[in-house]
Amino acid sequence: MEFRWLVAGVCLLMASSFPVSAAPTDAYESRNVVVTDDGGRVEFSYRLLRPAAVAPATRYPVVLFLHGAGERGHDNAQQLKYLPTWLAEPDLRKRYPCFVVAPQCREEHKWVDVDWSQGESSPQTPEPTADLAAAVAALDAVMKDEAVDPNRIYLTGLSMGGYGTWDLAARMPERFAAILPICGGGDAITAPRIAGLPIWCFHGDADQIVPVERSRRMIAAVKAAGGEPRYSELPGVGHDSWTPAYRDPAVLEWLFNQSR
Repeated sequence: MEFRWLVAGVCLLMASSFPVSAAPTDAYESRNVVVTDDGGRVEFSYRLLRPAAVAPATRYPVVLFLHGAGERGHDNAQQLKYLPTWLAEPDLRKRYPCFVVAPQCREEHKWVDVDWSQGESSPQTPEPTADLAAAVAALDAVMKDEAVDPNRIYLTGLSMGGYGTWDLAARMPERFAAILPICGGGDAITAPRIAGLPIWCFHGDADQIVPVERSRRMIAAVKAAGGEPRYSELPGVGHDSWTPAYRDPAVLEWLFNQSR
């Protein structure tokens, strides 16, 4: 699958305008990419966290994080909630030195144009949405400019971003060392493409926003294709399955141990 995008010059603005109350995210830089959408150029913003210290001749893993629907917008700030903020905490930043790429989806748009409330599998479209293409353009820009280990690229997202994680992994499975989709869903037909990937999926069995059947179907399809995904269905947990997932030390330990 060939993606068509135009990467603009990267804007290396420090995040001085980010609210003071979000101190762990002060280390994030503001950057931009431009992609084509319906024949026009659209600018997208994203944030980048670097390792606190970059050693010479050392390559670091990169986490591409796809946020949920509630963090959409144009402020280039809301998408730093949850995992990006937590990975910027001093303890985790020291334990897992990495690059974190956090793009922001536009309001009224989606990473994947599907109905989140449906329990049935949604067919994958031939091309990604412009917003998902922008996320990959942001990752490409960081790969080009920074000391990134190409064998340790991790993809994760929650809710709307969980859908984006399943979708993007199926479009370019060779790109990622592991995926961590949370309370999302995908096209079960694409499961053979990602069966060889390390996968750990989370979903609350009391989720009233995204049916738990979406994760169950994807995990069953990956297993049927010969994969060995990990699946944690959280009893009594509603839509917020990302907090217990991302805040579990074993989950991040698993993620950063993966390599292609």
